[in-house]
Amino acid sequence: MNKAPGFYIVIAAVCLSIGLISFGFILKSTALNVKSMERTVQVKGLAEREVIADTVIWPLQFSDADNNLEKLVSRVERKNDAVIAFLKLHGFDDNEITLGSQSIIDKQAREYNNENQKFRYIVRSNITVYSNAPDKVQNALGKVSSLAKQDIAVVQDSYETKIEYIFTGLNDIKPTMVQEATEKAREVANKFAKDSNSKLGKIKTARQGQFSIGNRDSNTPQIKNVRVVTSVEYYLSD
Repeated sequence: MNKAPGFYIVIAAVCLSIGLISFGFILKSTALNVKSMERTVQVKGLAEREVIADTVIWPLQFSDADNNLEKLVSRVERKNDAVIAFLKLHGFDDNEITLGSQSIIDKQAREYNNENQKFRYIVRSNITVYSNAPDKVQNALGKVSSLAKQDIAVVQDSYETKIEYIFTGLNDIKPTMVQEATEKAREVANKFAKDSNSKLGKIKTARQGQFSIGNRDSNTPQIKNVRVVTSVEYYLSD
């Protein structure tokens, strides 16, 4: 007895339905297993270190004025020589000293000038010290006022003459600081796992934050504070 084609279609549909249902159960079970594996905790670890700046940029600036420009320029040149001699006396070499631009201002050439002004010309001189010995700068800073005896008033409180202390040894301390930050992050993760009755698993993701270098405080800009924050995500298990 031959069975009608419709019979086979029904059988195929029933088998397909059973297969889909079974596949659905498998997917659900797999999803539950994956979800259980995705229990994680995200933590951060901070590492800080105080370091001493190894490079310093010290701008020295002074001004002079006169009505005779030629005389004024000659006097400024002598004062430049006096400042350079002062720096060499305090241990700076020629390759650490740079004589910068000498700007000249003609007050009478200005559109709005004051007829009661005493001097027509002003010359501003700039000398820069670039050194890998911040301690020499600290020593010279305490004695720079002695230049006043030679009628040289070095500007020390303007933005243009702000001393810049730099730390260039970051690459040397990066590995140990990252390790320290990661270890601190793991300590926090272990504490979380213990408090939640879980076990800490492997690292899922880890991100090293940017290193930042800032002054420890406003009074000691030569002492720097280096910071880095590492973010780590760990798996958790029962």
